[in-house]
Amino acid sequence: MKSKLRTGLAAMAAVGALTVSSCGFGGSGDSGEEGGATTLDLLVPSYSDGTKALWEGVIEDFESANEDISVNLQVESWENLESVLQTKIQAGEAPDIYNGGAFSAFADEGLLYPANEVASEDTISDFQESFAENETFDGTQYGLPLIASVRALFYNQDLFDAAGIQAPPTTWDELHAAAQKISATGVPGYGMPLGSEEAQGESLIWFAGNGGGFGDESEIAVNTPENLEAAEFMKKMISDGATQPDPGATQRTPMINVFAQGQIGMVYALPQTVGQIEEENPDLNYGIANVPTNSGEPSTLGVADRLMAFKNDEDKQEAIKAFMDFFYAEDNYVEWVETEGFLPTTKSGSEAMGSEESLKPFLDMLPTAKFYPTTNPDWNATDGAFKALMGQLEDQDAQTVLEQIQAKADAA
Repeated sequence: MKSKLRTGLAAMAAVGALTVSSCGFGGSGDSGEEGGATTLDLLVPSYSDGTKALWEGVIEDFESANEDISVNLQVESWENLESVLQTKIQAGEAPDIYNGGAFSAFADEGLLYPANEVASEDTISDFQESFAENETFDGTQYGLPLIASVRALFYNQDLFDAAGIQAPPTTWDELHAAAQKISATGVPGYGMPLGSEEAQGESLIWFAGNGGGFGDESEIAVNTPENLEAAEFMKKMISDGATQPDPGATQRTPMINVFAQGQIGMVYALPQTVGQIEEENPDLNYGIANVPTNSGEPSTLGVADRLMAFKNDEDKQEAIKAFMDFFYAEDNYVEWVETEGFLPTTKSGSEAMGSEESLKPFLDMLPTAKFYPTTNPDWNATDGAFKALMGQLEDQDAQTVLEQIQAKADAA
C-alpha cells in the first residue's frame, strides 16, 4: 500500500465509535463493463471514523495496479447495513463484494461464490483454521475472514499487589481464589456482565473454557454437561462474592469502563480496550493474560466479520479474485487491520503483528477461538434467549437457566 496512506492514517486512533452517518458510492461509473474495464461494487460497514479513508486507499492502490478494474465504494453504518443490502438484493443489484456478518442464508440460496472461486489457494490457506472453519456452510467455505476479535483477561496489577496475588490465574480455581482475595479488599474481584448487552459472550467464554459451546450449524446445544459445569462455576463465583453485585443487570461496556478507572480486579475484554485505557486512564497499572479455563488449556470467544462475493456477473469473477488477493496480501491487509484496531485472521498477519506486546495474548489465543453458531437458523433466537435469561443465574439454579434457554432455541 502506498506510503502516503500509511503515514496519513497511522496516527489515527485504532479504536473509534461506529459512525451513524452513511456515504453513497464513492467511485465513478456504474457496475459492469465500461470501455473494456470491469467495475466492482463494494459495500462495507463503518468500523471507525477512518474506515472510509482506509478503503479508499486500498482501492486507489488496487486500481493503480489493475488499470482494467475500477471499484465503487459504499460505506454504511452497521445500523443501516443489512437493510441496504436487502434492498439491493431485492432490486437485483447485490454488491459484488460485501463486508458483513451472517452469510448462510445467501449461501443457501446460491447467491454467493465459494471462497476458492474468488481467492487464490495462497490466500485461502493463509487463514487461521479456526476462522476458516467458521466461514463454511454445508461443508463449503464462502466467507473470507476479514477481522478478528478475541477476549483476554485484563487484570489490575495494583489490586493484585494489594491482595497478595503473585500471578494472573490460568484456571477457574485460581480465578476464583484471586477474585475472592481482591473482593475482600473492598473492590469487586471479577466483573461478570450477564446483562442484555452481551450475556451470550460472557457465557461462551466460560462454556468454551470447559470444552463446551453453543452447538453448530445443524444443532443448537446449550443444555450440555460441559456447559452446565461451567454455568455452575459461574454461579459459584457470584454466590461466593467473587464478582460485582448483581451480575444479571451488568452490561459489558460500562463494566469495562469501571475497570479502566481501576475499580475492578479482573474482566474479559477486547483488543480495543487497550486503546480505551490509553486514552482514558494511561496511568492504570494493568496486565493482559490468557482466559483462565477449567483445565488451564487456552480457549476463548472469537468473533469475526467477513468478505463475501455475490454471483452477479460471471465476467467479474476474475476481477473479484484479483481484488481479494490484493487486499489480503500481507502488507496491505496488516495495515488495514492495525489501523482499525482489530486482529488479523491470517497466519502471516499474526506473525507480522506478533511483536506488539499488548496484542500478544490475543494473537496467541486466535487458533483456539470458538464462535457463535451464526450459520444455524436458530442462532438468533438462542442469542436473544441468552440476553434475556442468563442473568437469572444469580437467582436460579444453573440447570433451570440452561433448560429455559435451550427451550427457546428448540422452539425457534
